[in-house]
Amino acid sequence: MPKTQTYTLNMGPQHPSTHGVLQVVMELDGERVVQAIPQMGYLHRGIEKLAESRTYAQFIPYTDRLDYVSSMGNNLGYCQTIEKLLELDIPERAEYLRVIMAELNRIASHLIFMSSVAIDLGATTGMMFGFRDRERILDLFDMACGARLTYSYIRIGGVREDVPPEFMAATRQFLADFPEMLAEYHELLTGNEILYHRLRGSGVISGPRALEIGLTGASLRASGVDYDIRKAEPYGIYDRFDFCVPLGQTGDNWDRYRVRMEEMKESAGIVTQALDALPDGPVMAKVPKVLKPPPGDVYHRIENPRGELGFYVVSDGSVKPYRLHVRRPSFINLQALNEICQGLLIADVVAVLATLDPLMGEVDC
Repeated sequence: MPKTQTYTLNMGPQHPSTHGVLQVVMELDGERVVQAIPQMGYLHRGIEKLAESRTYAQFIPYTDRLDYVSSMGNNLGYCQTIEKLLELDIPERAEYLRVIMAELNRIASHLIFMSSVAIDLGATTGMMFGFRDRERILDLFDMACGARLTYSYIRIGGVREDVPPEFMAATRQFLADFPEMLAEYHELLTGNEILYHRLRGSGVISGPRALEIGLTGASLRASGVDYDIRKAEPYGIYDRFDFCVPLGQTGDNWDRYRVRMEEMKESAGIVTQALDALPDGPVMAKVPKVLKPPPGDVYHRIENPRGELGFYVVSDGSVKPYRLHVRRPSFINLQALNEICQGLLIADVVAVLATLDPLMGEVDC
């Protein structure tokens, strides 16, 4: 048998399918992947270190720039961490508005995921549909806080301000239209034979191995592990809502795609329930102008669109965090890339990257 020599090929850090400045160093035997090692750090900004020289409130805009297509969730996770340190009680209306914003942002983030999978595999129309409908959600955020990407809307103690009256009507209209949008995505993409065969059976990772690596979020649930922090350890008022946790069976690219598509439907249901139960009242607790949490440390985590987003904060009693660390799901999930890709073709690496759904601003921090 003739022997072949492996060679190295760089994918990125400018490759469009790496979803940002990610470099994947691939060792190849022909077109078969022997290794696919992710090289990160091209977008590192030292955000955790910057927190030490910012007050607790001043750090909120930095959280927007972690997973910058899920900024509402970043705001929520950080603010709830500081509220644990301060032992703050949040007004009921603010709690419901937080859930509405976080779940709308989950839908918007998953639409980016769907668009990325589509364009990475050559389905340009799928990307256009995703971005088209995401604009509807960005319009809602624009009404609420005047921003479309980095919001800083959720604040320590509640939310920045109440939503205008037109927000409610526009949100209900979006929710009424969303089932038709979802059906359109399924007709265009889920029912597409080419997409199915590109994703089905490739990029497999088992549930036990996914747990060992530390995968969280939809990438873990696609491997059949029934774990969603909103159900397992409800934060805020998530224990008041009725929703299902979509699961996959084999943990392949197709399951990771299907789980996120189903999650959009569940998130729309949560938003509907929150709108129906939204109480009147204040949207901000009585918070001291100068925040000085007592000395101590706290870890708090939430279910962000890409998995478990956690903040570990150490307070020394001053107006600034003594230390801050962010547990970024995109960074942890990328650990699986090399193992999942071994034995696949080069074109399958693109599909694996798309379905793992990394966001480089969060990977590098």
